[in-house]
Amino acid sequence: MFIIYSFIGWIIEIITEYIHHKRFVNRGFLIGPYCPIYGVAAVLMILLLNKYLDDPIVLFVMAIIISSVIEYFASYIMEKLFNARWWDYSNNKFNINGRICLETMIPFGFAGIILMYFINPVIIKILLLIPTTLLNIISVIIFILLLLDMIISLKIILRFKNTTFTEEKDNTAEITKKVKETLMKKSKFSRRLIKSFPNLKVIKKIKNNRKK
Repeated sequence: MFIIYSFIGWIIEIITEYIHHKRFVNRGFLIGPYCPIYGVAAVLMILLLNKYLDDPIVLFVMAIIISSVIEYFASYIMEKLFNARWWDYSNNKFNINGRICLETMIPFGFAGIILMYFINPVIIKILLLIPTTLLNIISVIIFILLLLDMIISLKIILRFKNTTFTEEKDNTAEITKKVKETLMKKSKFSRRLIKSFPNLKVIKKIKNNRKK
């Protein structure tokens, strides 16, 4: 179910990007067609919100809280790990530290309603039709592919981090521009990462790496 909802999240990101910019972009940190943050949010909602099915208003509010907490901490952790702000809502109204904003929180609330009342019941019925042995085999194959994808993607993101630490400029905008230019000249996977997060911003002033 984690993989299924990660894939659905990837589809949502693809559609949103196409609507806004009229272009296809493989969104997300991973190479494959999935956005794990959606999978995590969906699985947590399924585990925690079943007791609120009789009260759609509470379910709506709880869905907002769960998705917002996940998005906030995902932004915070990625920023601390890789020294960059991967998405930024600072220009949106009613935002919290630029990590989450009302404009995205409300849709996630409605998404939680749709997930719990319509999508998840159908997916559960479909999964129950698949023989257990076959489902186990599929799960193992997907897990192996996901693990390989995570290893390769982590290597690419670490290359991004290493690039930021070799820049000696003191201006955040200049560092960000230089990092993007450097990675765009590397592998197609590095270019995909930059295209996936066009608003990426290196947020820390980096000094000479030899001094560090």
